[in-house]
Amino acid sequence: MTGFVSFVGAGPGDPDLLTLKAVSRLQAADVVLFDDLASGPILDCVRKGAERVAVGKRAGRPSPSQAEINRLLVEHAASGRRIVRLKSGDAGIFGRLEEEIEALVAAGADFEIIPGVSAASAAAAAARIPLTRRLRARRVQFITGHDVTGELPDNLNMAALADPGATTVVYMPKKTFPALATRLMTEGLPAETPALLAENVSHEDQCLTRGTMAKIAEMLAGGTSSTPALILYGPLLEAP
Repeated sequence: MTGFVSFVGAGPGDPDLLTLKAVSRLQAADVVLFDDLASGPILDCVRKGAERVAVGKRAGRPSPSQAEINRLLVEHAASGRRIVRLKSGDAGIFGRLEEEIEALVAAGADFEIIPGVSAASAAAAAARIPLTRRLRARRVQFITGHDVTGELPDNLNMAALADPGATTVVYMPKKTFPALATRLMTEGLPAETPALLAENVSHEDQCLTRGTMAKIAEMLAGGTSSTPALILYGPLLEAP
């Protein structure tokens, strides 16, 4: 295995949020395996002549299996090429990074991880609020809104998620947030808890919807689009 894989966090989509190291790896790569949400103008940073392979996964759309992505990574590493595995946001947050690392380790291929701006940090910045607040939000927790079946995970720690002193960020939340909000309010989280729905963060059509747990849940219960989104809730500071 003479090839080398760089796992690169592409950030939320705005190429200006790429790190210098990420740009350097994209410009040096022989092949780039990119996610659906890590495409668009970010791929303009890839050098001319490099191979580009779309391996993105989107709910409800045909997409390569994780096993196929792992196979491609190992195959390209065996060819001795410089590979970038481009993942949206930060590669280590709900990006199936561990499965791809395990495949490379099993094959004896070397790799590095280059962190990116997380969607959570970008959403808070876009809303002009902090993720933490002195005395009021001393803890931040990230959770996924669905499991491999597309449903709300059944082993979530509801007591922790209903903690009024924590900022919680829910990734991939649209389908299951009404059910999650109902369970959290049953656990004692007030229906008036501030919440923020952040869609297409850092893109030109970015949309930020502020409300409460109850109002955001009610809105999503009426139907959703396929637009990538996050929901933040907890002691969120109002934007100035």
